[in-house]
Amino acid sequence: MTAAVIGFAILILGLFLLIGKIIRVKTPAVQRLFLPSSIIGGFLLLALGPQVLGKFIGPENGLFTADMLTIWAGLPGLLISIVFATLFLGQELPKPKRAVELAGPQLSLGIALGSGQYVVAGILAVAILVPLLGAEPMVGALLEIGFEGGHGTAAGMRPTLEELGYSSGADIAIGIATVGVVGGIVIGIALINWAVRTGKTEIVTSNVEASIDEQKGLYAEDEQYPAGTLTSRPASVEPLSLHVAIVALAILIGWLILEGLKLIEQALWSDTIEIFAFVPLFPLAMLGGVAVQVMADKVGAGRLIDAQMMLRIQGLALDFLIIAALATLSLEAIGSNIGSFLILCTAGIALNVGLLLWLAPRIIPNYWFERGIGDFGQSMGVTATGLILMRIVDPDAESPAFEAFGYKQLVFEPFFGGGLVTAAAVPLIYQFGPWPLLIGMAVLFVVALVGGLVIYGSAAKEQRQKDKERQHASSSS
Repeated sequence: MTAAVIGFAILILGLFLLIGKIIRVKTPAVQRLFLPSSIIGGFLLLALGPQVLGKFIGPENGLFTADMLTIWAGLPGLLISIVFATLFLGQELPKPKRAVELAGPQLSLGIALGSGQYVVAGILAVAILVPLLGAEPMVGALLEIGFEGGHGTAAGMRPTLEELGYSSGADIAIGIATVGVVGGIVIGIALINWAVRTGKTEIVTSNVEASIDEQKGLYAEDEQYPAGTLTSRPASVEPLSLHVAIVALAILIGWLILEGLKLIEQALWSDTIEIFAFVPLFPLAMLGGVAVQVMADKVGAGRLIDAQMMLRIQGLALDFLIIAALATLSLEAIGSNIGSFLILCTAGIALNVGLLLWLAPRIIPNYWFERGIGDFGQSMGVTATGLILMRIVDPDAESPAFEAFGYKQLVFEPFFGGGLVTAAAVPLIYQFGPWPLLIGMAVLFVVALVGGLVIYGSAAKEQRQKDKERQHASSSS
């Protein structure tokens, strides 16, 4: 396969990403769903490829060559390491204790959502999906991979799932992620309007609707948002090139960590259990990013790493990852596992909505809805979904929602939604069956619930009582 073929395949992805953006700008129905251009373009490529056009009209591969499809299928596994390596680069890294103190209730809610998805899916797997529908036991990990992890994690886990003989699992997870992104926005906005009508919100007091520019995904002409800060003079090295090189270093450090763990495992316990042999690179690339940031701060070079520039690199990788993953999605795999797919999606949505409405007001002392809706959005797909919902319900960032959410991410991301727990879940089920992971996640789920209620419940209850008294006094006057 030549470099020209690889380059042309990437050019086609870029073209359809642009077409997806044009459709977003020109189509009101798509705007209201807040669908990212990468998802729109990915669905177009899927329709024009072997899964749809090739099956019903021909030729066999649709409008694309077999080489292009092979390149697209391999891209997500590479790009996901870039996405995760940039998560903490350019960010201030507070001590875990301080982060927990600032966002403790948020962390309890986030862990309950993440571990709860494993619990619900695990129970469904052992009770229904495996014995009655003939699913693989590893199906119990797909809900968290798709919902909490999103398209990036689902695509990034494909090599591991294929190596363990469950290639259809990646397609199911990507399908779940798609439901999560769309459902997160649609259900999230419906919940916001319900909360406004019932007085659950403290900032927005009338039914909300995003502006036309927000729906189109554009900035207004008078809005100015810099893409990043130049931290080096271009005559020396292009600042974007510098940041890409830093990302490369982070990924290489992650690779060295993973290879070291594999060597230790081979030397000590590989005869009885193998976990790191099946763990993908991307969660270790995230740790590599943390290591690079810590080293840069230690030597006084932290100012050279710009957080906004890292977000642009992350966004570029994620857009191309999503469009490539959807372009090569196997509809046949989802169709042959439609029962498991629908049951997992329904159960996951019910869990996420239930925890938002029941747990969040009981552990978050103030602005519980403004703060909880961000975690709901993230638990349905990607962090961006949570940020969109928080921006709608708190447009001027008057509540501590964004700050608490950000600090919670620093503790939460290394484990769930593509972190170490997500990466290890599938190999653990493969090695030991569904029960050890299910029991472990059930214990963590109970700890998150009980701990949140015990530690933060009284303060939240006291605040709710004060809010009721204030509302009663206001209505009486």
